[in-house]
Amino acid sequence: MVKPLTQDEVDSKIDPSVSKQWDEDTPKDEQFKDLYKIVDGLKGGLLTTIRPGVGPTSRAMAVAKRVGPDFLFLANKHSEKFDDLKNDKTAQLTFQNSSDMSWVSISGEVTTTSHDDPRIPQIYSKGVNAWFGDLGDGVHTGMPEDPRMTLIELKANYITYWKSTSTFPGFIKEVAQASMTGQVADTGINRRLTSKDIEAARYSGQ
Repeated sequence: MVKPLTQDEVDSKIDPSVSKQWDEDTPKDEQFKDLYKIVDGLKGGLLTTIRPGVGPTSRAMAVAKRVGPDFLFLANKHSEKFDDLKNDKTAQLTFQNSSDMSWVSISGEVTTTSHDDPRIPQIYSKGVNAWFGDLGDGVHTGMPEDPRMTLIELKANYITYWKSTSTFPGFIKEVAQASMTGQVADTGINRRLTSKDIEAARYSGQ
């Protein structure tokens, strides 16, 4: 529901769209469950790497597997993103659910492996080969043993996300109401998971 802007928020130089939706009270295990529900329902997001002389560069990537707060992807080693990662291991993975506007931003560090990583055949799924093609030489097949097939692992170190508490029509209605009345829209819950929280989740198997 919409909420009024207060003088204290202005004097304190607080962003009311963040402060009114900020949640630090929910137990961390519940916060991780909500996070996983959002990302597992979307399957793919934008993976952003840092390109020398350009800056942040993004592309859509299907998640091959999520392991707790970390993510595995299958990719062609000839892709430019591998050149990016040779220079800077920093990456960001973002998701957004267009049906309710929930979003997730995951910052972390990426590691890549060779095509003989034993996890590749374990996470490979039908359809991946559509992005590789089959040369017909019995080698470049787009299958797990293809020498181009490479694994990318993003290990999270900071996560922030916003969980919608309304439907998309409800979201639009509240934003319109806030705009017309001079109040602040409050349509969801904003959370932050630090490196300490993430490490604890890995340790506990969350």
